[in-house]
Amino acid sequence: MNRLPPTEELSLSLSIRPATVDDLPQLSTVMDAAIGELQQGFLDPEQIASSRAVMGLDRQLVEDGTYFVAEIDSEIAGCGGWSRRATLYGGDHSAGLREPRLLDPASEAARVRAMYTHPGFARRGVGRALLSHCEERARAEGFTTCELMGTRSGEPLYRVAGYEVIERIEDSTGGAPVPLARMRKAI
Repeated sequence: MNRLPPTEELSLSLSIRPATVDDLPQLSTVMDAAIGELQQGFLDPEQIASSRAVMGLDRQLVEDGTYFVAEIDSEIAGCGGWSRRATLYGGDHSAGLREPRLLDPASEAARVRAMYTHPGFARRGVGRALLSHCEERARAEGFTTCELMGTRSGEPLYRVAGYEVIERIEDSTGGAPVPLARMRKAI
């Protein structure tokens, strides 16, 4: 379970750029497809539906300039970001999960947030590239560790990238309990 399927060679045309407000409709489409398709085999249909209550778009990341779009041949292949704020996970619509307080890089971990790969680009290194990009940006701002809340479908990628589980929870905000793993990595 800790190994990813073989990865196709990543296209040389991969580029990563900051997300803009104009990207939000397309990013929502990518997120919706990723939530609905890439969690199959990890969660049952009720859990997938329930996960939509705690996953999705967080405009604060775009406003902070810490959310990124990965493109291959001018198509959005994925998106993801990091945050200097205390919110660990959740979208704009996620009740009770918002904590906009700024983190102290000397004593707190940056947050890796809202990582999604379009199903048409899965297993091609998009998530790895975004994750590495986010870690580099957090390190440049003085953070020495990153934390994230991983889904079952994302956990294999994060383990391969060096993240370790520090806590397991279930979030029932959307009805059915959704298993999540709080993970940490020194960067």
